[in-house]
Amino acid sequence: MLHFYKLKYLYKFLLIFLVSNIINSQNYYLYVASESDDTVSLLKFDGRYIEEKERISVGVYPTEIEGPHGITIDPNGKYWYLTLAHGNPYGKLLKYSTQTNEVIDETTLGLFPASMQISKVTGFLYCVNFNLHGNMKPSTVSVVDAETMTEITQIKTGSMPHGSRVSNDGLKQYSVAMMSGELFEIDALSLNVSRKLSLDNHSKMDHSKMDHPKMDHNKINISKMVHSEVKPTWVIPHPKENFLYIAGNGSDEIIEVDIDKWKISKRIKAEKGPYNVEISPDGKYMLATLKSSGYTAIWNLKNGSLINKIKNSTSVPHGIAISTDSKFAFVSVEGIGGEPGIVDVIDLNKKTLIDNVKIGKQAGGIAFWKKEL
Repeated sequence: MLHFYKLKYLYKFLLIFLVSNIINSQNYYLYVASESDDTVSLLKFDGRYIEEKERISVGVYPTEIEGPHGITIDPNGKYWYLTLAHGNPYGKLLKYSTQTNEVIDETTLGLFPASMQISKVTGFLYCVNFNLHGNMKPSTVSVVDAETMTEITQIKTGSMPHGSRVSNDGLKQYSVAMMSGELFEIDALSLNVSRKLSLDNHSKMDHSKMDHPKMDHNKINISKMVHSEVKPTWVIPHPKENFLYIAGNGSDEIIEVDIDKWKISKRIKAEKGPYNVEISPDGKYMLATLKSSGYTAIWNLKNGSLINKIKNSTSVPHGIAISTDSKFAFVSVEGIGGEPGIVDVIDLNKKTLIDNVKIGKQAGGIAFWKKEL
């Protein structure tokens, strides 16, 4: 009888040991673009340490900085896509294999193509053309057939659109216009703007000082017009509920929008310069990079409370990618001058920074690829 109990406890110990080792042996992979180096880094994180597995040179002209900016991975994980923002004059979209990290195809988009995502329903890639050139006039969203790498159309939205993200059902695409301060919803099937929403807090505006009858619209200089105070830079849909969350880079807030009612439901105060916003796949946490102050903030999304502010490893935090199991967040940090870019790893259970790795200069666009044993 005693021998039986010894075997039972030994078996239990071995089972716990094996399960623990399986959990700890999980590896996470992600891609990060370095805008001032024309490189993309493939990173591996084993649950404790992060390392650069490969640095891929990108771009067409070896003597010029072409500015790899946005990066995304198709729903099947077979390909990754990269925007080269600094074109002549238009930027490019490049398609790479995740197996070889070699370029497969490319196409031309608009002026300064930036962030993008692929719909799991249509298979189309929706990329905002940020347009940093000339007067601040309405720009577009490029719609690309990701299989054939053919631009199907460009849909006009607002001034300096950014933060292209697709709804969880794949039927809507959302972006925000930084200078005109608007949220746009595009129907992914009809490829038309279905709704738009002003994000500025109009209750704070002093309309008594606006002398509209004397305004000569023929003499308005677009480049000198008063732009949005909110200056939205990013939008992300909630993974389970009908809400959007938007970074108010100019107004130092995160704006919650009720999709069903199509109105602002909450304004969450943030420190200076929120830039990118992401939500953990389990819907528990919201993270935002505070670009001006050098921190990444974590909120409890259920009650809106700020849990922690984490000082990043260097200046100018940029993008956020969160693992599919909601355990870890990866933050790209640009650095300044000739500093290397850095990717910080945040443990979302402990709410602390646990490791980092240096990559190319001005680390920006970041995309989580996969988790595997």
